[in-house]
Amino acid sequence: MHTVVLISSPDAPVVDLSLVEALRNGWGGGVARWLNPGIAAEFDLDRLPDTLDATRDQMDAMGVDLNVVPMEGRRKRLLLADMDSTMIQQECIDELATEAGVGERVAAITVRAMNGEVDFEGALHERVGLLAGLDASVIDRVLADRITLMPGGETLLATMKAQGAKAALVSGGFTAFTSAIAARLGFDWNRANTLLLEGGKLTGLPGLPILGRQAKVDALEELTAEMAIGETDVIAVGDGANDLDMLRRAGMGVALHAKPAVQAGAGLRVNHGDLTALLYLQGYHRDDFVT
Repeated sequence: MHTVVLISSPDAPVVDLSLVEALRNGWGGGVARWLNPGIAAEFDLDRLPDTLDATRDQMDAMGVDLNVVPMEGRRKRLLLADMDSTMIQQECIDELATEAGVGERVAAITVRAMNGEVDFEGALHERVGLLAGLDASVIDRVLADRITLMPGGETLLATMKAQGAKAALVSGGFTAFTSAIAARLGFDWNRANTLLLEGGKLTGLPGLPILGRQAKVDALEELTAEMAIGETDVIAVGDGANDLDMLRRAGMGVALHAKPAVQAGAGLRVNHGDLTALLYLQGYHRDDFVT
């Protein structure tokens, strides 16, 4: 048995009753349930229709995220989240690069890395190298002035943790940022790369070993073992190619406002909703949210 979940942006609620009923009737689904009127609804379904992919694309064009999840075991016990362009709205290394005067050069490499067009480790070394000589105090300035949280993240963390779940921030970025974001949002763990300093300035070298794609899978394996839970008890979210293995291994893997290749490879995708969409996918009603 499956549950079909329709979600739109809280700022542009377009999930109306006629849309939900038309899809439910066409697919022979069960009674529709509102999770948040106008924003999120769901219904149960015995089997997946042949038209799922085509319908998903049609809904996407209408501003609606259509996902299908197993009916059982929807509420997860561990959240694994990427940071850049996932829990925050920026790419930290791009913001540092702007301060260093090499913003365009670094941003171009970032885009290629996120699309999976270049090796992550090589791209990280190249980008960090362009930051050599930057004063370390810039990190605090970027955190204060340039970094903003992704909408819905605070509610996602607070709601899941109120139900006893734990959360880990696992990033290919840097601990100087993940430690601050993890503390602000209430993550239990954070893992990321380090920026090496000398004399109060960035050396242009990252600490070794580099935490990349495999490190995210390692975190999933290690934390599920530590919590004595299964990988099906995990919901993971990310937006880049670096996140794909983690998303595929988790019980729910959500591509959030992701690159096309990541959307194609992940089981679930959210293009219009914010991070509260991860709560709707788990069957939370708006009244369950902790803000």
